[in-house]
Amino acid sequence: MINDDEVLGDAVRNNAEWCQSMCRAHGLTGTFGPRAWTSAARTPLYYPDAVTLTEDAEAGDFLAGIDRTAWASVKDSYARVDLEPEGFQVIVDAQWIARPAGLPTPAAPGDWRPVRTPAELAAWALAWSGDDAGDAALFRPELLADPATTIVAGRTEDGRILGGAVLSASARVTGVSNLFTGEGADPAAIWAGVLASAPSDRPVVGYESGEDLAAARAAGFRELGALRVWLNG
Repeated sequence: MINDDEVLGDAVRNNAEWCQSMCRAHGLTGTFGPRAWTSAARTPLYYPDAVTLTEDAEAGDFLAGIDRTAWASVKDSYARVDLEPEGFQVIVDAQWIARPAGLPTPAAPGDWRPVRTPAELAAWALAWSGDDAGDAALFRPELLADPATTIVAGRTEDGRILGGAVLSASARVTGVSNLFTGEGADPAAIWAGVLASAPSDRPVVGYESGEDLAAARAAGFRELGALRVWLNG
């Protein structure tokens, strides 16, 4: 049985791999070091320029490998690195979460299936962004060819998108990110649909905060540990 410390390590690595996939879709290549993942070029909107991979990571393990100019960001996966002396400030405090394999998933309303075509991805991205075309452009068609990435959506009978998420496969876990609930939809139903879309034989991991964390707890997730996101703003 995998213990919580191992699941946390898997969640951190999975998230860094998802950042790598997003960068690859934008023509960028990050680097996995022993203690951090970094991107020498500025990453896509909302994605960190560095992700710490171990509890003992220090600023010197990643700052030299990124563009530290304004709006650079670092995901401090174990909430242990102090970047304030380097001119960064905390913009996100969140909790890593995990849902054990094999838990039953409530039935979800709507038709849940993967996004397969660029047109479907464009519609999903607009729903995720609240019809902000600039933010929606983050999700490029190249993601559809990534074997580790599955973008899922729940739809009504008339095709309206109820909600969705990105599922990222890695060695021992499935990551969930970018989960969103459409207007008028029940967050519990969206979590049910997303979880039904994920493999049942491995833990599902991610991170959330605030009301989204409460919804994840209600869906069967437990907290694994704190993380922070730092911004050089």
